[in-house]
Amino acid sequence: MSTVPAPPAKPRTGGLRNLTLALIALLAIAALAYALRSRLHIDWTSLLQQFHAVSWLRVGIGIVLIYLCFVLRAARWSVLLAPMRKASLRDLLPAQILGFTGVAIFGRVADLARPYMIARRTSTPVTTQIAIYSIERAFDLAAAATLFSLALAFAPRSTPHHDAFARAGILSLALTLALALIALSIRLAGHRLAQLIERLLQPVSASLASKLAARILDLQKGFGAISSFSEFALAMSLSLIMWAGIAGCYLMGATAFRATPQLANFSISATMLVMATGMGGSIVQLPILGWFTQVALFAATMHALFGVPLETATACAAMIFTMTNLSVIPGGLLTAQIEGIGLRETVVLRNTP
Repeated sequence: MSTVPAPPAKPRTGGLRNLTLALIALLAIAALAYALRSRLHIDWTSLLQQFHAVSWLRVGIGIVLIYLCFVLRAARWSVLLAPMRKASLRDLLPAQILGFTGVAIFGRVADLARPYMIARRTSTPVTTQIAIYSIERAFDLAAAATLFSLALAFAPRSTPHHDAFARAGILSLALTLALALIALSIRLAGHRLAQLIERLLQPVSASLASKLAARILDLQKGFGAISSFSEFALAMSLSLIMWAGIAGCYLMGATAFRATPQLANFSISATMLVMATGMGGSIVQLPILGWFTQVALFAATMHALFGVPLETATACAAMIFTMTNLSVIPGGLLTAQIEGIGLRETVVLRNTP
């Protein structure tokens, strides 16, 4: 397999482009907010008052947790890559920060830039990094689903809609175990499973059948990189700690609004529900516009399920989204400047040979 050679050194001209890009994004947000100001039935005075009562210490703690999660992502990638090549956090961390900065600005299309950047930095095959990316997604899903299921299944009785949430938690836990069995099947018989899926779906959609078969083979290759139970346990432990940190950021963002009782006393179970909403909304995240859809989903969940006033729910949703998704942008701009690349490369890099 061919490797991706390290790119030649080039002058650091990305800083101005990155700053211009950030300014354009901010102007786009301001223009859209101004255009919709008369259509949104929100008391903007009350909305601004909510921010005055925010605990900025909790906001800061949440942002620190998010940045620590990038370190954990890099550490997990190092564990998954270790059987093929040893890589340090210095090799892997910039790609994580730049990749998620690209996702925040350009949408989900930029996510695949991470394996391409790591392939360049470590001189490893792109196919290897794509396989690790696929297994990373599987670990993310398993860890998030496990925490979500446990939080709902053992939610305190005082939680609104407790019985429904408890049933949902038990169902989610059962689905998580089913996913674990599917993952084991892919690990042991991925090639046969890919052939079966392709044969069954071929009459329906040849392209879909081919894509699913390729993804199963990518997953099998990624699972194959885990050569021992200790490596699996370490990768899973890092995943659980990381997603607990992400949940902690959501909780810090909600409880930062201490003037609102529904948020000041926000529970772990409620946090996991809001986080699940965010995960669902981020699957297909559009550039810039996706910011508003995510905030709307967060706000609707808090308002409908937990009775948070709409203005407060909107303010809290905007804060949580900024902490979890947009706080990486300053770090990404700084990393891009240090690495001497432009953020636009997080999108175009995946198209390079």
